[in-house]
Amino acid sequence: MPDVQNFLFTPWFWLAMTILFSVIELVSAFNLITIWFALSSLIMLFVAGITESFDFSLKLKIHTGLFLAVSGLLLAFTRPLLIKKLKVGREKTNVHALIGQSALVTKKIAPFCTGEVKVRGQLWTAFAENNAVIIEEGAECVIVRIEGVKAAVQPPAQEHVQEQRET
Repeated sequence: MPDVQNFLFTPWFWLAMTILFSVIELVSAFNLITIWFALSSLIMLFVAGITESFDFSLKLKIHTGLFLAVSGLLLAFTRPLLIKKLKVGREKTNVHALIGQSALVTKKIAPFCTGEVKVRGQLWTAFAENNAVIIEEGAECVIVRIEGVKAAVQPPAQEHVQEQRET
């Protein structure tokens, strides 16, 4: 197989590998899966130019070892930093994205009773996180958590809240 040996570990081979790993990363929507191999392949493109006159068995050892070492180092040292910086896979979705959002009370929330809030244009049945408060209609509140199909809310300020008085 002299044709395969003439192509393996040449600059053209590493260029093809760089493109292949880059396309896989693009298709995976930048989930940081193969970007490390694409960068290693890009580095190997230059190494292949330097080692072009070497014997095939020596090139096999140098290229394989260096590619694996560079990929491993990039993966170990830069992946955690990029994941932290880019916040990959940590974006809140669906109801989890509502936690911490401001909501408008559309129906009064009384102690041990549900009311209604409007958040992002949607109406949610809501109850007060603290059962000792009344949150009046028109007040603003913050969603603390979601329990099933109900939002637990608390007022951000005390001006719209009345403490329940024992009678």
